[in-house]
Amino acid sequence: MKKNSIKKQDDYELNDEYDLSKMTILPKGRFDPKHRIGNNIIVLEPDIAKAFPNDEAVNEALRLLLKASKISHSTPA
Repeated sequence: MKKNSIKKQDDYELNDEYDLSKMTILPKGRFDPKHRIGNNIIVLEPDIAKAFPNDEAVNEALRLLLKASKISHSTPA
């Protein structure tokens, strides 16, 4: 069998009988809500992700927020 006779994946065309508007798109991987239940996986919105380049930066900011919250709760009103 010649390699040229095999269609490349890029050349694949979807048959007309498939109606994409009726197909559901399921989230996969870390975006799947079932995958996130019971795990510490979150997905940041793009504007937030720009401010926090990695998980260490997010954790540091959240710890600072927790400390600030405790300080404000412990001061007399």
